[in-house]
Amino acid sequence: MPFATHQDTTEIYYETYGEGTAILFIHPPAMGHVTFKRQRPLADHFQIITVDLRGNGRSGNKAEKITMSLIVEDLLAVVDEIGVSKVVVCGYSNGGSIAQEFALSFPDRVSGVILCGGFSEVNSFLLRNEFRLGIYAAQFKLIKLMSFALATAHTRSKLFELELEDYVKKTDPEVLRHMYNEGLHYKSTDRLHQLNVPLLLVYGANDHYVHHYQDIFLEKVKTNVDIVYISDVKHQIPTKKSLELNKVIYNFIKKKIEV
Repeated sequence: MPFATHQDTTEIYYETYGEGTAILFIHPPAMGHVTFKRQRPLADHFQIITVDLRGNGRSGNKAEKITMSLIVEDLLAVVDEIGVSKVVVCGYSNGGSIAQEFALSFPDRVSGVILCGGFSEVNSFLLRNEFRLGIYAAQFKLIKLMSFALATAHTRSKLFELELEDYVKKTDPEVLRHMYNEGLHYKSTDRLHQLNVPLLLVYGANDHYVHHYQDIFLEKVKTNVDIVYISDVKHQIPTKKSLELNKVIYNFIKKKIEV
């Protein structure tokens, strides 16, 4: 199994498929690389990279506290291990915050940014409470309950549901608490003007409580910003609307990255 090693000797699990423009997919807390199982057909056109973030899935953790800077250093170790000079970072939900931080921290290693249900800060009542619920569940080690809730919310396929549920159970509760806390307090809003690559925002048409974030990105980002709404879905775009998302990603890269 392929692993990249952070300087603190933590091993980060990753998988890669295909060739061409590299896309680094970044999952939200607990869900692991299997979140993007249905994006694998994109390997017919691009190089697909999926990872288990530190303390999630098959990846280890040797840090006492998980920070955003530590997570993006892990991702850089993966990119270096594979030998890719630049990637399109694609983050889903809180994985989008990590994607933004990676792009802002290592601008010379990024050719584009894709955010699925993304936000630059947690400034709404519903989103703030969602993070707090995650912190509470992790603190009281309710991983079994979380695994069931996340899996059933993301797919109607029983086999995929069981795979997701099993993967969430692998997460270290203390790591998960730190990750949710980092996500709750993360803010890139004041640095978005530093993004110097094309940005694609993908929102579920029914995911109303994150729609207002597009206004922040449009105001702050100085480069090209594309916005796509996918119908008949709330937040779970990669798993529930994979065909539509894959097409949107394909078109974005062909028109804005491979030019």
